[in-house]
Amino acid sequence: MGRKEDMAKLANKLMYIPEYIRNIGIAAHIDHGKTTLSDNLLAGAGLMSEELAGKQLVLDFDEQEQARGITINAANISLAHEYEGKDHLVNLIDTPGHVDFGGDVTRAMRAIDGCIIVVCAVEGKMPQTETVVRQALKEGVKPVLFINKVDRLIKELQLGPEQMQKRFMKIITEVNKLIRQAAPKEFKEKWLVNVNDGSVTFGSAYCNWAISVPRMKKTGITFSDIIKYTNEGNEKELAKKAPVHKVILDMVIKHLPCPSEAQKYRIPRIWKGDVNSEIGKAMMNCDPNSPLGMIVTKIIIDKHAGEIATGRIFSGKVKPGDEVWIVGAKTRRRVQQVGIFMGADRENVTEVPAGNMVALTGLKEAIAGETICGGDKPIHPFEAIKHYSEPVVTEAVEPENPRDLPKLIEVLKQVAKEDPTLKAKIDEETGEYLLSGMGELHLEVVAYRITHEKGVPIKTSEPIVVYREGVSKVSPEVEGKSPNKHNKFYLTVEPLEDEIYKAIKNGEIPEGRVKSKEIAQKLRELGMDKNEAKNVEEIYQGNVYVNMTRGVVHIGEVRELVIEAFHNVVDKGVLTKEPTIKMKVKLHDTKLHEDAIHRGPAQVIPAVRSAIYAAMILADASLYEPIQKVFITAPDDYMGAVTRLLQQKRGQILDIKKEEELTTVVAKTPVAEMFGFASDIRSATEGRALWTTEQIGFERLPNELQKTVMRQIRQRKGLKPEPPKVSDYV
Repeated sequence: MGRKEDMAKLANKLMYIPEYIRNIGIAAHIDHGKTTLSDNLLAGAGLMSEELAGKQLVLDFDEQEQARGITINAANISLAHEYEGKDHLVNLIDTPGHVDFGGDVTRAMRAIDGCIIVVCAVEGKMPQTETVVRQALKEGVKPVLFINKVDRLIKELQLGPEQMQKRFMKIITEVNKLIRQAAPKEFKEKWLVNVNDGSVTFGSAYCNWAISVPRMKKTGITFSDIIKYTNEGNEKELAKKAPVHKVILDMVIKHLPCPSEAQKYRIPRIWKGDVNSEIGKAMMNCDPNSPLGMIVTKIIIDKHAGEIATGRIFSGKVKPGDEVWIVGAKTRRRVQQVGIFMGADRENVTEVPAGNMVALTGLKEAIAGETICGGDKPIHPFEAIKHYSEPVVTEAVEPENPRDLPKLIEVLKQVAKEDPTLKAKIDEETGEYLLSGMGELHLEVVAYRITHEKGVPIKTSEPIVVYREGVSKVSPEVEGKSPNKHNKFYLTVEPLEDEIYKAIKNGEIPEGRVKSKEIAQKLRELGMDKNEAKNVEEIYQGNVYVNMTRGVVHIGEVRELVIEAFHNVVDKGVLTKEPTIKMKVKLHDTKLHEDAIHRGPAQVIPAVRSAIYAAMILADASLYEPIQKVFITAPDDYMGAVTRLLQQKRGQILDIKKEEELTTVVAKTPVAEMFGFASDIRSATEGRALWTTEQIGFERLPNELQKTVMRQIRQRKGLKPEPPKVSDYV
């Protein structure tokens, strides 16, 4: 019998004992060694050869991942590990580190309770490390720390034991500072990582060894011994005494929580239903003998099995043939197959209970973030999974063979379902199929998949930047008349307060219809006028609609139509039909016809939409462009070339940090200037620079570019080149 079958058998037994289960992820900055570490954990569990561990990158089983040498998809695997004489089941997700695939990290964090943060000993804490740590803590996921690539400190930087320890302390202090900032209140101190208790390990996943302070005391290995082994090329001996898989998994089992412990504090964070209800208690207690409660975190399209919904079960159990609710889609479906993941392979099992990861087929309507439950009626859904950045680059796609068009439409739907950070839509004006993603690489990978894996060869246009529209002052009151002249709406627009916009973007204030008094209270605390705060009716895509009318008789009957008009404007702004951001629309008064027949959708929607458009022009509507933070690390000699290149890219230098012979420049640059940046920076620094980016939102396009860019977008969309005037609308 093969090792994989043994493992599946053991997993089947252990999944019923929550205290012996750990659901964990590995998260880090790109190239800090997550997948190399995963390899070692697999080798330790006997699922691959120890010789190849760290070289084979088993969990990068996608051919694009192998070709590019980076992780693109979060991959799941279940392993067994013996700790203090007892077998434990570790369900592991290896997540991507590249900023373009951050959506996969966010979704994975919802499924796990603990997380190994991997930091490179040479590079230290990097921007994406910060992002993934914040994402983990926001979801109530407890961290432990692995400082990787210690062999490079010894061989390349030739550090002695004291200098090495100094370097480690600096990394630990930076990670703990992040934990203090972002951890849930009650865990700010409890979750700090600590060298002495073994919640920090050091090592080299590539050379297959790792060590922690408790382990050093136990084995008598010192930092000087480690330096000696490494310099003599005797890492194999070291790996035998301190195998990375054993040291890391011991740390995971000792310091990270089991499902029955974690769900007590995680459920109230990620599920806003009544925790004292039957299902609430069941999920808090990880009870397998109650109705099913689970969340889908990823959809995988399998050539043979169709759509596979993978996710985390918080209560109850699931087996083939069960009828379950897909809560968001308000439908019931029968589960066809139930499985657990062993890397690229899915092992079918008879049932999976609470506290485990699961892969289900047959749930056609499910999407990432969807709530699945048993019982007679749907439960309150889980909180929406909040992605930290939004698509900023768009490409037009078309099939090479026009006959493939129907197939392409189907495939685009599938791709957007597998990866919710992608947006696929048809541009009604031009009839083009548009695909928007997080960056050039994101779209490149997706285009490759559509052509090679989904079998629809496509052509893509040059990437186009996605702009936003916004206003910069308060407009005068504008009157919007309905086409039949019987209804009038009086409204103004103005910029939304910065703090409120931030809170909406961070998910502290939920989007959608405003029903609770708590939201009004929160808006007041963040600086909104008391009278306005209690009249906010709708929050949509970072914009707010306030109904300030008083005593209007039929306002209730047109409320939904006014909100629909508000949505129309947010989706397509006045200048270039790009979405609007950070805008507050206030309705002050209306005059409505007595007869309902004269105030239908065809009268109300155009009147309100035109009035908002005119008010936007009067409030100095302008274009906002997406901005990225760029971090470039290069030897001092190349700093002149780096700063010159940033100036050419309209970059603004925010900070310069010097460490030994390397300097890191932090700058912000418009996404529009970043196409082809990889080859530019390579030639400017002769390939000696390391660089990464992260999205930081939208900023107003400089005045001198407003008109030119506006005309370009309008022409591309088939609109008249001249921007509209107030008289076009009222």
